Amino acid sequence: MTALADDPTAAALLAAVPCFPAPPSGSSPGLDAVRASRAGHCLAIGRDGVFLIVRRPWLELDVPVTPPIAAYLPYGSVGEPRANLRCGLIPRAFLAQIIDHFGAALPNEAAAFIVWDEDDRRFLLDFPQIDQATPSRLVYRTPVLPGNRHIVCDIHSHGHGRAFFSATDDADDAHATKIALVIGRLGGPDSPEFASRLCAGGMFLPLPRSPFEGYGHDA
Repeated sequence: MTALADDPTAAALLAAVPCFPAPPSGSSPGLDAVRASRAGHCLAIGRDGVFLIVRRPWLELDVPVTPPIAAYLPYGSVGEPRANLRCGLIPRAFLAQIIDHFGAALPNEAAAFIVWDEDDRRFLLDFPQIDQATPSRLVYRTPVLPGNRHIVCDIHSHGHGRAFFSATDDADDAHATKIALVIGRLGGPDSPEFASRLCAGGMFLPLPRSPFEGYGHDA
């Protein structure tokens, strides 16, 4: 087979994010291997468009990144989109603890991480080191985790302000795979307000539902 690139660095980059055509019949061993993996990602191209396929110990994600391609392609279907939590839904009590913690920090902003331990099959709550916190600015440190623990949710508050993702949030989240959540309007009559998204492959995707058990806020 002809090499995809003659430059070693370029070849390594292309190998790290392979692209698999969906066969018109049968299966694709390469695509199936990524889908079954503990952690991996690739692009898949089929008659239904180009898909990003991501696997993490806590996440299964198949998401279209283009609409169906108008040109004739001798390919089959990539399959249905999916966004499944391999770790299961997060206990509701974690969100209650986080909201209480954020309320105690008012009027300043605050932060929290929800971590998945794949060995013990349990969630952990991590309140990170805060370098700066004001009612309109927050600087905090992402925890350094061992290989069996993974960040599922990166959560911060906007104090009494509304919940939204800022340009700073967009830059911070661009290269991450995680659920990002902002909680605002704390301490008010309509408390709390949520903004949420799934970050993967440089995209910000709407959540199909809340990642918390039995919680009814819009995803």
